[in-house]
Amino acid sequence: MCENLSPMMQQYMRIKEQHKDEILFFRLGDFYEMFFDDALKASKELDLTLTGRDCGLDERAPMCGVPYHSCEGYIQRLLKKGYNVAICEQVTEPQKGRTLVEREVVRIYTPGTVLETGMLEEGKNNFLCSIATDKNTAGMCLADISTGQMLVTQLSGKDCQQKIIDQLGKFSPSEILLCQNSLQLKRALDDISEQIGCQVVKLVGDQFEPEQNARRIADQFGVADPSELGLTGKPLCSTAISILLHYLDHTQQKGVERIRELTIYQTDSYMNLDLSSRRNLELTETMRTGEKRGSLLWVLDKTKTAMGKRLIRSFVEQPLTGIVQIEKRLDAVGQLMQNLTARSEITEHLQKISDLQRLMSRIVFGSAGPKEVRALAYTASQLPSIRQSLTAFDCDLLRQCRDGIDPLNDLKALIDEAIEDDPPVTLKDGRVIRYGYNPQVDELRDLIDHSKDILLRMEAQVKEETGIRNLKVGYNKVFGYYIEVSKGQTDLVPDSFIRKQTLTNCERYITQELKELESRILNASDEIIALERQLYDGLCKKITAQIARVEETSHQLALLDTLISFAAVSERGGYVRPTVTAGEAIRIKDGRHPVVEKLQKDVPFVPNDTLLDERDNQIAIITGPNMAGKSTYMRQVALITLMAQMGCFVPASSAEIGIVDAVFTRVGASDDLAAGKSTFMVEMSEVAHILQNASRHSLLILDEIGRGTSTFDGMSIARAVLEYIGNRRKLGAKTLFATHYHELTALEESFSNVKNYNIAVKKRGDDITFLRRIVPGGADESYGIEVAKLAGVNDFVVNRAKEILASLESQDQPRHRQAAPRHEEEQPNLFAMSSQSKLEERIKQIDVNTLTPIEALNILYELAQMVKE
Repeated sequence: MCENLSPMMQQYMRIKEQHKDEILFFRLGDFYEMFFDDALKASKELDLTLTGRDCGLDERAPMCGVPYHSCEGYIQRLLKKGYNVAICEQVTEPQKGRTLVEREVVRIYTPGTVLETGMLEEGKNNFLCSIATDKNTAGMCLADISTGQMLVTQLSGKDCQQKIIDQLGKFSPSEILLCQNSLQLKRALDDISEQIGCQVVKLVGDQFEPEQNARRIADQFGVADPSELGLTGKPLCSTAISILLHYLDHTQQKGVERIRELTIYQTDSYMNLDLSSRRNLELTETMRTGEKRGSLLWVLDKTKTAMGKRLIRSFVEQPLTGIVQIEKRLDAVGQLMQNLTARSEITEHLQKISDLQRLMSRIVFGSAGPKEVRALAYTASQLPSIRQSLTAFDCDLLRQCRDGIDPLNDLKALIDEAIEDDPPVTLKDGRVIRYGYNPQVDELRDLIDHSKDILLRMEAQVKEETGIRNLKVGYNKVFGYYIEVSKGQTDLVPDSFIRKQTLTNCERYITQELKELESRILNASDEIIALERQLYDGLCKKITAQIARVEETSHQLALLDTLISFAAVSERGGYVRPTVTAGEAIRIKDGRHPVVEKLQKDVPFVPNDTLLDERDNQIAIITGPNMAGKSTYMRQVALITLMAQMGCFVPASSAEIGIVDAVFTRVGASDDLAAGKSTFMVEMSEVAHILQNASRHSLLILDEIGRGTSTFDGMSIARAVLEYIGNRRKLGAKTLFATHYHELTALEESFSNVKNYNIAVKKRGDDITFLRRIVPGGADESYGIEVAKLAGVNDFVVNRAKEILASLESQDQPRHRQAAPRHEEEQPNLFAMSSQSKLEERIKQIDVNTLTPIEALNILYELAQMVKE
């Protein structure tokens, strides 16, 4: 088949054979063309007109194409639909006598390797992730090549897979690479890829030997041995880094040197927030619509730079656990709030700052245009003023920002000297290099700009030399430049003139000098573009050599922007500085939900107090009707805790926050029918995960445990979970527990560390008003029928429900009361009332020291069934 193809199509097929897994964008003039199967796919996915091209076969090759100068939008659409795109460029210019130019693939676009500004969300990192696994250990590497950031961590334990998922939920990579032995993990990630924001999960080759890994890492980071980077004893981390670097080499061809530094991070340096908690607390997007508006990030993000937007997102996703670092952030926010003048001056300049991180990546990769390089100089012009304004502050972090921001005066001067003030978008448009920077460019530009004057001077000179007064220098497309002499004066023409054309009234000649001038004028445009490209590339190399300075400056600008955002939001919202301690207590006075408060403009938000500690107030059981505000209150406590550990002021009149190592939430559940899991199964799986991973330093937010099954089963499970959490020998975590099981309020009488609270309700006849106030004590009614009425259920159903409720209450009142269990060295006996021999026998068979939480729940379910029988 290939022998019958035209030479160009044979070239296409050879290149396509090496890129079977990508859609090949094949450069033909001003278009990227696609052929055969690629054309069929692309025309369908991009709504392109499908045409055909003669290719040497009996049938024309299916073909479609996109303009090369506007290809980014088409590539982005293909990436979102799961395709990778290989860019095949013409690498030689067309030459006379040769009909085929050389072509080669210069880059492969994948979701995790995008650099172009128009294809990226400015306020969000675009991470590429690689994972290497071995039994219960994993190495995870994440890199954002658009900013040059690379992170690596090691995870271990029986729940290693869950830890991987939680970390992926934190960073939301757009592409994940797995080693070949991670097939089971791939299946798990495929199931939740949408939840972690990932477009592609793929297995890569297994050719990553330790020696090869060490050599690749050492070459990338310029060290003699990977141990210098802190990778000793972390072979899976080395494998993960090697996988990622190999993939970048394959897809990018050049520019991978942009990744210069490796950060090894410890997961315990940050608060543990699993995937479920991130979603339930709506940290960066809402659960219902997936939008930023309505999330905590939406409230806190008032940053002015793209770098700041990415950093504040990472602050929200990774609250700190170290008091020293938290206090440094709080000090900075406090000082910025006090000095509005200096803060406003800095903010004004930050608004003019370009995205230095991604701009430097594009310069390194060779894809930055002249306007972007010019933007670097404009950004540099703002830096001295920012540094000067920072002298008004003396706290550690703001001093660090001031000292770390390099004015980049030399880079600004270099760019000012080399690049025009308002250069074109691309080098091909010309007029990029400033006049006076290079004599050869100046000469060529003078030749282009003043060619008419040069020809007129030549014409005057020839007239003077020959004495032919009516001689003219002209031009046409056939002969080019010529000297025209009338018939009456041809006898004065010197021998050096070469006749080219005879007309009725005149003769046309050329001279060697004129041909040379013609060649220079006609080739000047091409020469100047080539020379400007050479000079521009040299300038970019000089800028790249200073990347460390620019990178450090960008880090400090991002930090400054984020701290100012915290200060602005805190001042506008009336937030206060929290007292962060190493203790266990969470004491909040007049706490408010930061998001609901901002969305709720017409009605003032009702603040509430919170007291949780490791002793008398470890568990707060909250009862009250739906819609009264239980969930809002519990989320509010979690968000205030998170904000404090981010280093931000909090919405309250005062707050003391003992460092929390993790926040776990169990809020609502939905059927996962595709995986064969019911609502109750999902709920119990989440409960099991919390009980396995929480510690006594964690904060638990549990909403309606046990409602997915029968009343007595659900109540039994809810109570057992509470007793397990409340037992300091088992867990002892601070917990907010919302429930409709009013019987659980009896626990306050039996356990000193449990306190009851309810949402205050004002009732007038059949009408109720939610006061949104958390008050001590359990609710005496559920108000379910009243809530149904508020929701719009018709009067017939509401009245009939009242009749049925009255009947049930009169017939079955005793069944809603349970005696409190007896104490036995803090370990409650849930079944103290039972004297059935079978039940006692079954309990004696249980070895509680060997049970996992989920096994305990299963046995509890079995015992509950025995009680009912």
